[in-house]
Amino acid sequence: MKDSDRITGAAHDSVIHDSAVKHVTGRAEYTDDITEPMGCLHAYIGTATVAKGRVTALDLSAVRAAPGVIAVLTEDDIPGRNDISPTGLNDEPIFSRDVQFHGQPIFAVVAETRDLARRACTLAKVTYDQTPHATDIDAAEAAGYPDVTAPLTLARGDAQSALANAPHRIQGRMRVGGQDHMYLEGQIALAIPGEDDEMTVFASTQHPSEAQHMVAHALGVPFNAVVMNVRRMGGGFGGKETQMNLFCAVSALAARATGRAVKLRPDRDQDMEITGKRHDFRIDYDLGFDDAGRILAVDGLFAARCGWSSDLSGPVTDRALFHADNAYYYPDVRLRSRPIQTNTVSNTAFRGFGGPQGLIAAERMIEEIAYALGRDPLDVRRANFYREGADMTPYHQQVTDNILTRLVDELEASSDYQARRKAVLDFNAQGGVIRKGIALTPVKFGISFTATWYNQAGALVHVYSDGSVHLNHGGTEMGQGLFTKVAQVVAEAFQVDLSRIKITKTTTEKVPNTSATAASSGSDLNGMAALNAAEQIKARLVGFAADKWGVAEDAVQFLPGRVAVGAEIVPWDDFIKAAYMARVQLSAAGFYKTPDIHWDRTKGQGRPFYYFAYGAACSEVSVDTLTGESRVDRVDVLHDVGRSLNPALDLGQVEGAFVQGMGWLTSEELVWDDAGRLRTHAPSTYKIPLASDRPRIFNVELAEWSVNPERTIKRSKAVGEPPFMLPVSVFEAIGMAVASVADYRECPRLDAPATPETVLMAVERLRG
Repeated sequence: MKDSDRITGAAHDSVIHDSAVKHVTGRAEYTDDITEPMGCLHAYIGTATVAKGRVTALDLSAVRAAPGVIAVLTEDDIPGRNDISPTGLNDEPIFSRDVQFHGQPIFAVVAETRDLARRACTLAKVTYDQTPHATDIDAAEAAGYPDVTAPLTLARGDAQSALANAPHRIQGRMRVGGQDHMYLEGQIALAIPGEDDEMTVFASTQHPSEAQHMVAHALGVPFNAVVMNVRRMGGGFGGKETQMNLFCAVSALAARATGRAVKLRPDRDQDMEITGKRHDFRIDYDLGFDDAGRILAVDGLFAARCGWSSDLSGPVTDRALFHADNAYYYPDVRLRSRPIQTNTVSNTAFRGFGGPQGLIAAERMIEEIAYALGRDPLDVRRANFYREGADMTPYHQQVTDNILTRLVDELEASSDYQARRKAVLDFNAQGGVIRKGIALTPVKFGISFTATWYNQAGALVHVYSDGSVHLNHGGTEMGQGLFTKVAQVVAEAFQVDLSRIKITKTTTEKVPNTSATAASSGSDLNGMAALNAAEQIKARLVGFAADKWGVAEDAVQFLPGRVAVGAEIVPWDDFIKAAYMARVQLSAAGFYKTPDIHWDRTKGQGRPFYYFAYGAACSEVSVDTLTGESRVDRVDVLHDVGRSLNPALDLGQVEGAFVQGMGWLTSEELVWDDAGRLRTHAPSTYKIPLASDRPRIFNVELAEWSVNPERTIKRSKAVGEPPFMLPVSVFEAIGMAVASVADYRECPRLDAPATPETVLMAVERLRG
């Protein structure tokens, strides 16, 4: 193929991330790199030092008198609504004297420098009427704490009768830990006041429209007075979906109060103390199965530590139930959520959004069956896979696109699972301190926002008279490559090189009412919206060419870098210049909404997901039974992304998600002390995976034969969240190694994360 026969950077090409060079050279501009306006001030937040109580006296005189302090803000200084609840429950004040967790914002200081503002915060004299608190699920339940939002029940058939009649029945409890987002770039906002009631905010947020709304509510102005801008984030993982609301609102309030630009950037300790985490869960399961290992009935109760306010706990716990089946059909089932309030920071969105906590429960039940029957867990998994088009989920959606059997078969062969499992069993039979484990686990993950109205996106595309293209849409870039993928879609639509597409910041000035870049839907939604805009412009250009050259519209073809009009070939630049001179509109606003989805939460029924993404991973580990330390020796992954928009970026997403998921399941542990203080509030006390923790052998492949049967952008599938759950294979492999010390007589029932302490205690319990 000649170079002239193909553009560079089309959809499905492996193209470098648009900011990759800037990332590694330090030239990528983040919010903190923006040149500060003249007279810019800095804010810092003063927080509560008790876990629960009432502020009875707040003496800020020393704070106001501190060097460099310009203003001090409390709840009395909020001109609009003192609430940043993302769900409209009005249960999350910006500042509050009713303290519900250690680290809750009470006031803010605005000073000439960040250091002066931070130091001034420490001078506040706060008196509390302290009351008993509960920081975990068990304590909150014992104290009679309420749910932060309405629980959900999913049911089909008669689970209780089926359990009573099952040949085998197992009941158990599993605890699954939370996780800090640990984004490289922390929370930050820069607010600049404008004329009249205008406010412009630059922030690191995954949801510019929601931040716009929260700032407007706080200031008491309409949404059109507030502009949110974000070019890129240094990671988000869900931690900047709602948690940025606080920082945007406080910086804007400070800017309004002082009439000067204000930047707010907490240090890492405060960032970790006052922002929400992944929900930790306590899962109770009641499982019935037959002699062949087939599941007959499941009854599950999923209680979550939600924190002091609702935030996104309702949809997170809902989604945990949606994925409590993972890849398996439950003939009779009842699943219930318990989103319980605690005196901790309000937990929030995190990559997978409850799905990982539901999925790991399904895998635990498979392991229970395998150990009870003395069978290879992979055989039990296969026996319970959803059948194509025949089986229905607990939320009454038919699974019509199941490719798990082929995925698992291919991975079993390519990873040499059977031979390696035999080698592991032989190795462990020799005894010794080091034990090995191996597991192959699948993933089935639903794609779409379960809040149906979020499944929409807008885009704005301009073609300038020199043939260059300007692209804007409502998605946000946090390192995942969304901007690059959407630009590739537009480049292919116009048949111009990717270098002709200018990628611009996300701003509420251009595309309004956008959804969060979350739920793995960024490319699906924004890619389709951008394509819609490009197709509108192309339709006008086709009509123009047909009229000007006197040919039929089907005689106009967009070729690489040129346009064929009948027998004449016109260079792209010349063609666009001619269209401009003929007064053709070269700009379009695109829109897309996901079709064929619906959800009735009251009934617990519907089609909340447009399609499912699938994957499988085979992991082998070594465990030191004297220390509990584990090492991941080898991982083989086969993951489904449909027809990949950009294989290089998708591989990076799978690899990164796997390592992050490993951290959640093996090393990342959140600890609160008896006073309700988060003790793991810095990299010194919170252990994310290091480069040395990655699998020693790491083979990752995309299922290149997969094509999304649904009408998604270029038949691709989402990739952000589904691979996060692949390292459940690591967790189960550790379990096998632990179980070997008791000759695999029982399920090891590890809680997550499987830290060395947790593993060692499990080993000692099994040894008796």
